[in-house]
Amino acid sequence: MSLLALLGIDLPIIQAPMAGISSPAMAAAVSNAGGLGSIGVGATNAAGAGRMIAEIRERSNRSFNVNVFCHQPAKADAAVEAAWIERLRPQFDRFGAAPPRALIEIYKSFVEDDDMLAALVAERPKVVSFHFGIPPADRVQALRDAGIVLLGSATSPVEARALVAAGIDAVVAQGYEAGGHRGVFDPDAEDDRLGTLALTRLLARDLAVPVIAAGGIMDGAGIAAALRLGAGAAQLGTAFLACPESLADAGYRAALTSDAAHHTIMTRAISGRPARSLANGFTALGADIAPQEIPAYPIAYDAGKALNAAGKAAGETGFGAQWAGQGAPMARALGAAELVRVLAEEMHAVR
Repeated sequence: MSLLALLGIDLPIIQAPMAGISSPAMAAAVSNAGGLGSIGVGATNAAGAGRMIAEIRERSNRSFNVNVFCHQPAKADAAVEAAWIERLRPQFDRFGAAPPRALIEIYKSFVEDDDMLAALVAERPKVVSFHFGIPPADRVQALRDAGIVLLGSATSPVEARALVAAGIDAVVAQGYEAGGHRGVFDPDAEDDRLGTLALTRLLARDLAVPVIAAGGIMDGAGIAAALRLGAGAAQLGTAFLACPESLADAGYRAALTSDAAHHTIMTRAISGRPARSLANGFTALGADIAPQEIPAYPIAYDAGKALNAAGKAAGETGFGAQWAGQGAPMARALGAAELVRVLAEEMHAVR
């Protein structure tokens, strides 16, 4: 079966599941236009995921993807967390705000979230995708038994082979160019930083399951190039940031159209995991900080979100999680459905 048939879509275009950014309205618009719309539920709970799924279904009867985070649960370290709060305190002082007294793990990983598993099995979206790793075998089997197609993100051939061995139906080849959180299974392990083209070709050559190229792809020419390398589809995230259905705030949108788009930076300082962001105040702050000084993900994110809120209240938007890939300067402010149409036209023009 082809990847498009497996996913139930018409076009080899997948809108990336950007947690906090990709809205149900965006996912529905992309799906209605023939692609695969996606939502990220890693930063919400089962009830929140249920509401998002219901909203998509009010707008569309097409396939869509629900993405969950499969990171290892955070290991708290009171000393590291206290030192991190003190490191950030001068920034909070600038905005006339106090930092959190303590940091908490702000959301559960899917690997231990029984309520989220039960909700997904009950809702049965066409597709569920994994980021940061693979859930336990019983969770994978429960989703498969519910008839759900499973995707998993890999940044290396080793991770890709582990996904295939676990029974994943297709692998998302996330290149180093990609915006947002790097999908590495172990954020403290050596990262070979493979680019999208090399990783896509390696996986398309070696895997027995379809490959989806992700990272730096912003237009139809990029999609066509990925398909020629053996990908069954391309996943685009940054390309959809400027869409009106995106939940990106005004500061984020302004940064996307500024010089910062030409200088994306991989940073751990915002959330505790490597993630590619537009250059901003937070990436500058984290430039010279050793990884071991930053609390575990998503505990560090508790501080990051608090600092962003304090900055925004004072009129400073440069401390947000302004995730974007290296293709950011090519972002277009089109409606999500219109963008899918344009991408398809561009793709067909060069194939």
